[in-house]
Formats: sequence, structure tokens, C-alpha cells
Amino acid sequence: MTTTETLTLAEIETLAQDALVAAGTSPANAAPLAKATAMTEADGVASHGLAYIPIYAEHVQCGKVDGNAQPVLSQPKPSVVTVDAATGFAHAAIDMGFEKLIPAAKDQGVAVLAINNSYNCGVLGVHTQRLAQAGLMGIGFTNAPASIAPTGGAKPVVGTNPFSIAAPGADGQAEVLIDQSASTIAKSEVMKHSREGKAVPEGWVLDVDGNPTTDPDAGLKGSMVPSGGYKGVGIALMVEMMAAVMSGATLGKDASPFSGTKGGPPKTGQFFIAIDPQATSGGAFATQLAALTEAVRDQDGVRVPGDGRGAKRIAAADAGVAVNSATLEKIRALL
Repeated sequence: MTTTETLTLAEIETLAQDALVAAGTSPANAAPLAKATAMTEADGVASHGLAYIPIYAEHVQCGKVDGNAQPVLSQPKPSVVTVDAATGFAHAAIDMGFEKLIPAAKDQGVAVLAINNSYNCGVLGVHTQRLAQAGLMGIGFTNAPASIAPTGGAKPVVGTNPFSIAAPGADGQAEVLIDQSASTIAKSEVMKHSREGKAVPEGWVLDVDGNPTTDPDAGLKGSMVPSGGYKGVGIALMVEMMAAVMSGATLGKDASPFSGTKGGPPKTGQFFIAIDPQATSGGAFATQLAALTEAVRDQDGVRVPGDGRGAKRIAAADAGVAVNSATLEKIRALL
């Protein structure tokens, strides 16, 4: 039986911060990652939360990510912000970029942020929902080391490459939060099954020869199954163009893996688009969005993307989060 321990969100953030700093990360770089980790746990996405802290720590120690990186920001045009993450954590670079992106979008109506030379940004929706909380439509893309083969092939070329869209609501939160990868399931879920010695469901992964398998280790050596077949490959290519080609980051096919210690910094990228909905909708945005979401919620047993996370976030703020005891043991061993 899996044992758990309940922690408050503040305790999760402090534990993540302390472990990252102990591993050699500067407090300034650890802080946004620790905060995002707590948000991720609150949203119920445990596979991307505290479970990743030992991996982040290992990657700081082996040099896959520079825990003391100092991102460099530039603004080549009024509505264009770029950040070189300097092979550091994406979170610090995103924080720096958002400080310019948000006011630029409100002033110009639309603005973009391109980040290169970065590392895993965790749950993409954590970042886009911050844009929604600022009253903007937030769209985000992030590429990852290759793990999806093109339709008809067996050699991975693009990553699971998530995209996210967050629409602002009347309560200052994200009314809609779409956050999904180009694969049938996030690769971290396969990694989690591998760590726990559990088989994965059919349709998640393929082996190195392109054959279906329920062995997570064989799948990690092979490729992820794209969501919707060739349509998923198309989404992965779209994200690759936005997050890597548009930002000048390393293509997924050339990036070192986010797991293990093999290779140097992956130097992948992120791309965000922030739009002022009032500037484009003539003031009809809130009414139209409400009509759209109500049409979905009016049906029994149906929810709008993001509703589940919102409910879990409220519950977590009140009662804390149940965290796997084995994960906590690994993290506390870092301190």
C-alpha cells in the first residue's frame, strides 16, 4: 500500500526551495520553481510536482541545468520580448519575461515572449494561467527532447511538446485552462509507471521497432504514441515550430533528455502569446466566454477544461496535499 503524508502548500514550497538550494541552485532561481511545484501539487498533477525535485537536484549537480544561471532579457520590438535562459531553469526566465510581456500586451494589445537555452518548464498551464490572472488570453508552447516518431516511422523526431491556452474569467482566475501534450499521455506518467514497476495501458507507448507495448521501460527506449495519430504529430510539429524554431532554441531531435544524466543542457525553448481580449472582441469577450462555458457545463457530468484543477486547488488550500512518502524521503535526503 502506498503511504502518504499531508503537507500544506506552504510546506511543499519550502521543502522544494530548500532541496533545490541544497543541491546548488541559487535562492533566486529556486523560488519560482518551488512556487510552481506547490501550484502543480495543488492542481493535482503530482507527476510534475515534488516527484520531479530529486530529478531537478540531480540535474543541477551533474551540470544538465545551471542552478546559478542569470537569464538575459531583451526587447527588440515593443511587442516582442526575448529571454536567454543561459541553460538555467525555465521558471526564472519566464518570470523575468512576464514582467515585460504582461505590460507590453496591455499596451500593444498583443505581445510575445520567446525563451531559448532553457530547461524543463514543468506544467505549462501553471504559466499560462498567470497570464489569465492578469486579464490576458495566454497561449504557451514548450518543446521537449524527441520522443514521438512521425506517422509511419519509428525514430522519434519531436517531443511530447505541450501547448496551453488559458482564458481569463471574471473572478481574476482562468475560466478555461487547456493544457495538453501531443502524446496520448505525458511522458512523466510513463516514467512514473517505470519507477513504480507498473505496466502502462495499451496505446501509451511503442517499442524501438514501433510495436505497441505495455512495458514502460521499452516505451521509454522507443517512442510515445501521438494523440489522435497523425493529428498529434501535427500538433507536435506546430509546437516545435513555435517553441524552438521561433525562439532559436535547440530542436527536440538534438536536445539531451530531461531524464537521467546523459548529455549536457537540453537548451530547449518556450514561446508565449499574451492577448488583451478587450482589444480584439469589442468588449464582448466576457459575455461570449460565459455563454460558451455555460453551454458546456449545462450538460450533466461535463466540465470545462481546467475545472478539475480549480476544484483541487481550492481543496488543497484548505486541507493540504497528500504526498507520496517515498518521494518525501528522497527529497529530505537532499537536505
